[in-house]
Amino acid sequence: MKKLIIFSIGLLLLVSCKQEKKQETATTEKIEQYSIKQFMDNENAFSNGFSPDKSTVLITSNRSGIYNMYITPVKGGEFAPITASDSSSVFGISYFPEDDRILFRMDGNGDEIFKIFMKDSTGIKRLTPEKNVRALFRGWAKDGKSFFYGSNERNPKFMDHYEMNLSDFTPKMIYQNDEGMQFGGMSDDRTFIALTKSINTNDTDLYLLNTKTKEKTKINKNVSGNSPQDFSPDNAFFYYTTDDGAEFSYVMKYNLKDGTQEKLIEKDWDISNFYFTKNGTYQIMFTNEDAKTVMSIKEVASGNEVQFPNIEDQQILSASFSKDETMALLRVGGSNTPTNSYAYDLETKNYYQLTDVLNKEIDPDHLVTAEVVRFPSFDGTEIPAIYYRPKQASLNEKVPALVWVHGGPGGQSRQGFSAFIQYLVNHGYAVLAVNNRGSSGYGKSFFKMDDQNHGDKDLKDCIAGKDWLAKQDSIDADKIGIIGGSYGGYMTMAALTYAPEEFKVGVNIFGVTNWIRTLRSIPPWWESFKDALYTEMGDPNTADSVRLKQISPLFHTEKVTKPLLVLQGAKDPRVLKVESDEIVEGVRKNGVPVEYVLFEDEGHGFVKKENQIEAYGKVRQFLDTYLKGEGVKATNDDKNTSTNVDKKV
Repeated sequence: MKKLIIFSIGLLLLVSCKQEKKQETATTEKIEQYSIKQFMDNENAFSNGFSPDKSTVLITSNRSGIYNMYITPVKGGEFAPITASDSSSVFGISYFPEDDRILFRMDGNGDEIFKIFMKDSTGIKRLTPEKNVRALFRGWAKDGKSFFYGSNERNPKFMDHYEMNLSDFTPKMIYQNDEGMQFGGMSDDRTFIALTKSINTNDTDLYLLNTKTKEKTKINKNVSGNSPQDFSPDNAFFYYTTDDGAEFSYVMKYNLKDGTQEKLIEKDWDISNFYFTKNGTYQIMFTNEDAKTVMSIKEVASGNEVQFPNIEDQQILSASFSKDETMALLRVGGSNTPTNSYAYDLETKNYYQLTDVLNKEIDPDHLVTAEVVRFPSFDGTEIPAIYYRPKQASLNEKVPALVWVHGGPGGQSRQGFSAFIQYLVNHGYAVLAVNNRGSSGYGKSFFKMDDQNHGDKDLKDCIAGKDWLAKQDSIDADKIGIIGGSYGGYMTMAALTYAPEEFKVGVNIFGVTNWIRTLRSIPPWWESFKDALYTEMGDPNTADSVRLKQISPLFHTEKVTKPLLVLQGAKDPRVLKVESDEIVEGVRKNGVPVEYVLFEDEGHGFVKKENQIEAYGKVRQFLDTYLKGEGVKATNDDKNTSTNVDKKV
C-alpha cells in the first residue's frame, strides 16, 4: 500500500506558495456556470464492436434521452439509429460474427431482469425467456456459429451456462449450476469452465471443471482473493489473478495438462484484467493504480510492448479488437472530460474519434481535474480520496464542500468523469470522494478493515475527510455536507444518525437504511454471493441481527437533526423503495426539513436523461438552500427542475 511521503519543510513551503498562487489566480478567472440540463446533455455513448467487414461500429448512446443503438462509420461520422425505444433502455452487445445482425439486451426499467434480443432486417426477436428470467451474454464461440449466456430459467437462484446455436436459436445447457458457483469463463474448445465460490467479499475459491470428465479441480491452495481471467487461445493454459500471500492481485499461469502453475506478472497495484485477443496476437492487461486505469498491451509472438496513442493525456479505459485483430476500439477519458470512443488502426497507427460527447455549450477549460489526496483517520490509518476543487475557490472566496461516499460495500471512487460531480463543482461545491477503509484498490488488508464494522470506523474515515476539508484555505469549514448512493447513501444516513453534528446536510441516493431487511431481500440471482455478503455484513437470521439493527439508521431516526434529501427508484431490486419511504417518514417526525424524489421508472441508478436532470438539479437546489444558504433564488438557471418537497416522476 502506498504511504504518505514526508517532505522537508522547504518543499512544503514551496508547495504552499504554489497553492496560494493558484488560489489567487482562481479569483480572477471567470468561470461560466452551466445548468444541469447542459451537463446532462453530455452524451453517454460507448462502442460495442466492429461490423464483420470493419466498415461500421455499433454504438450505444443516450442521445435520445434513453439508451438506444446506433451505427457509425469506422472513421467517424453521423450516427444512424438502429432502435428507438422511449421506455426501456437498449444496450448493444455486438454484431454477429459473420453478418450485420445485432445482439442486444434490455431489462424492465431498471429491474435488472435482462433479456437477450436479436435485431435483423426483419425486426427484433427475443432470444431468451420473457417472464422473470435473467439472461446475461457470456461471449461468442470461436467459430462464430453460437454464443454463450447465463440464465436462471431453471432455478431463480442460480445462473446456469447455455450455448445458443445461431442456425435455429435453440439453447443447450452446458453446465447446470447446483452449487451456487459463479461463472468465470470457458476455454475455446469447451473442455474447461472456470468457476468461483465466494467465501467472503474478498476471498474466493477457484475451480476448473472438465466438461468431458465432469471432474472439478480446486486451483487455489490458500484462502485468498482469486479471479479467473482467460484461457490461452491454444487451450493449453489458464490465467487467473490472486492475492495469495500478497496485498495486491497478481497474474498466475496454470498448465491445463499437468496442473503446474507459476507466477507470471506482479505489480505494486491490483492487476484487474488480463486477457488475450481471440486469435492470440495480443496480451492485454489493466491495472488499478491509485484509482486510475493503466493499460499495457504486448505482442505475444515477440513479447514487445505495443505502443498506443496518447490521446490528449487521457486514460485508455478499455480495448476491444476486430476479428482480424488489425483494429481496436478504445474508450478514452479522464476526470475532467467525458469518455469517448476511438477506432485505432494498429497497422497505420491512425485513430478516428467516433464519439464527441461533451456538450458544445460547455467550455472544457471550465471543468476540473481530480487530484488524489491522502489524510490520516482517527486511528492514524491513511485514507485516500479524490478531490475536486472548484476553479473559483480561493482564500478570499471560500466554498462549501461535500464528502462523497461511493457504493459497495467494497467499491472505489475512481479518477473518472462524473457529470454530476462536475455540475456541483462548477456551481462552487468542492467534492472529496473518500475511499474509506473497506474500499477496493488499496490492498486486501485495507479492503477487509470494515468487515462487520460498518457505520463505525468507515464513518469515522468520512468524518476525517470532513476535517481535512475544513483545514483547506478555500473551504468554508461551517458548510460541509455528505452525499452518496447505495452504500454511500447508507453512510449519509449513518452520518446524520450516529454523528448528527458533524455534517450540515445529507443527500441519500437509494441508500440502505435497514440492513436486516436489505440482507434478507437481496435478488435471488445473488444467491451465490449471499453467504459472502453475510460474512462481511452479518447474517440477519442469526444473533448478528442485533448488531445490524444497531447500525441501521431506520431504527434511530430520532437522532437526525440536519436537512435530508432522499432519491429513489421504484424498480430498484437491491435497495427496495420501502427503505427510502420509511426513512423519510421517520425523519420527518423530528420536524427536520426532508425532501423526497421518487422515480417510478428507474432502478438502482438513474439512466434516463430527464430523470437525471430532475434528480441532480434537485440535489443542487437542496444544497443551495440548506448548505450554501442561498435559498431557491440560486437555482434560477435550472428552472426545469421541480421545487416540490415530494416529487414522483
